[in-house]
Amino acid sequence: MERLVKFEVLGQEYPLYSDASEEDVAEILDLVRSQFESYARSSSSLPVNKLAILTSLNMAGKYVKLKRDFEKYKHRVDAIVGKVSDNLDVSEKQKR
Repeated sequence: MERLVKFEVLGQEYPLYSDASEEDVAEILDLVRSQFESYARSSSSLPVNKLAILTSLNMAGKYVKLKRDFEKYKHRVDAIVGKVSDNLDVSEKQKR
């Protein structure tokens, strides 16, 4: 069920609605807060809206890399499963 979640970072509060679990919301908000505050420490002269954009771009970049790595992983696993399946088929035929 969707509920209101209030998120505070750098002294500003941001309300948002989410149907994610409490645990997921806490983990997401901790990740965003830490990324945001990391940029704020290294670029204290940037306005909050630019920090938010940099944080979003950084996280999107990590997501794209993770998605690409996962696709490569799936292909490797599929290839291994295919080889194992072929070996089992050959082994089964040899038993007959």
